[in-house]
Amino acid sequence: MPRLHRRLLPLAALALGAAFLATPTTAHRAKKKLLVVTVTKGFRHGDSIPVAEKVLAELGAKSGKFEVDYVRTDEEMAQKMTVAALKNYDGVFFASTTGNLPLPDKDGFLAWIKEGHAFCGAHAASDTFHDFPAYIEMIGGEFKTHGAQVEIEGLLEDDSHPATKVFEKKSFKVFDEIYQFKSFDWTKVHALVGMDKHPNSKEPGYYGVSWVKEYGKGRVFYTSLGHRVDVWQKPWYQEHVLGGILWSLKEAKGSAKLPKPDATPAILKK
Repeated sequence: MPRLHRRLLPLAALALGAAFLATPTTAHRAKKKLLVVTVTKGFRHGDSIPVAEKVLAELGAKSGKFEVDYVRTDEEMAQKMTVAALKNYDGVFFASTTGNLPLPDKDGFLAWIKEGHAFCGAHAASDTFHDFPAYIEMIGGEFKTHGAQVEIEGLLEDDSHPATKVFEKKSFKVFDEIYQFKSFDWTKVHALVGMDKHPNSKEPGYYGVSWVKEYGKGRVFYTSLGHRVDVWQKPWYQEHVLGGILWSLKEAKGSAKLPKPDATPAILKK
């Protein structure tokens, strides 16, 4: 064998090994991959879910930071949400999921988030897995009830977070179905948006609307807004959601610092 060829063989072997190691699940991707989950086992937001799917794809394309894939059926969940298959994704977005979803490995799913991946949820994502306390702990709050759709004033707890910058340090008004929560402790999340009164009775108190938190090495973003189609279509809501996604995917900087256990929500001090 010519001497030059003998010298090139080790280099070729190294190149082949590097190519083998750079599988789609481990290689650096120019864009993150977000898995949008819209399976429901309870009430289905049949009008807004298709709009949510479309908007999330548009936000990914607009930002240039992520692309989306979908889980719409039990079969797709079984295929794409095993622990092994989740390695193909950087995060998930639960868009008004409800009920006990047929995840192949619920504990494995939460462990995957803790490893450093993103969980984003909108509206009924908190009306999911009521019988799985570890999921409720991860998302930060559990849907309890809602009254008639109503206009509320959203008050900012953190006006510099990527998910709230769109509001330019001002409160905002929105007409939507407004959730109230149980299993919710505002000192265990980093609050973004809240209310200083009950949405329907107007009784004074603290009511969470949107928050973030760290979960192991992973990041969690949740917004309770998004019942209505016209809310998903509003530019400010899309920027709110986009900011939360980018933060969760570690494509944007923002705080997730928890308040002191005896602290009072900032919006109740005003």
